[in-house]
Amino acid sequence: FKMVEPFKLSEPTEAALANGLAGMTASLFSQAVFVPIDVISQRLMVQGYSGHAKYSGGMDVARKVIKSDGIRGLYRGFGLSVMTYSPSSAVWWASYGSSQRLIWSFLGHGSGSDESVPGVGKIVLVQAAGGIVAGATASCITTPLDTIKTRLQVMGHEKRPTAREVVKGLIRDDGWKGFYRGLGPRFFSMSAWGTSMILAYEYLKRLCAKDE
Repeated sequence: FKMVEPFKLSEPTEAALANGLAGMTASLFSQAVFVPIDVISQRLMVQGYSGHAKYSGGMDVARKVIKSDGIRGLYRGFGLSVMTYSPSSAVWWASYGSSQRLIWSFLGHGSGSDESVPGVGKIVLVQAAGGIVAGATASCITTPLDTIKTRLQVMGHEKRPTAREVVKGLIRDDGWKGFYRGLGPRFFSMSAWGTSMILAYEYLKRLCAKDE
């Protein structure tokens, strides 16, 4: 917030920029842990299908991936993960921060110092609405990148398509709508995850707040 204050922007815009930058930074640092877990889980989800190996569990996946591709095999799609989840996190937090200001403004809060303090129920509803808005926005913007990333991660090691080849294949097989396969489930997943996460996050913030 201190970084964007000198630009004299509206409060929703300031909130979007500050939250978006914080969300992107946090996501960048989380990918080092998240990507190997994502690679293993994706392999387990598609095992048994045509062209995909079978595994006895997550450790078996890790051993076989390391044996065939080395440690970097666990980081297949790392660049695309960063390109997907960092913007996704930035968009999610930016949308959440901005929507919170807009919703409270619509409800008549934030325009004066003598206004009544909203009840906990209203606060929770506004935060939940912000989580749903953020999930919808982030899923619509980042689903194409997530589709490409997932295709790269689940390909067998005998096939090593580039991101460009995956894009060409999607367009050839399904047209541009191929990039949005799974948009519905991704929207519900991001909305459910985001709403439950943010409610727990905001609740713990209130719980830990110190009285002035």
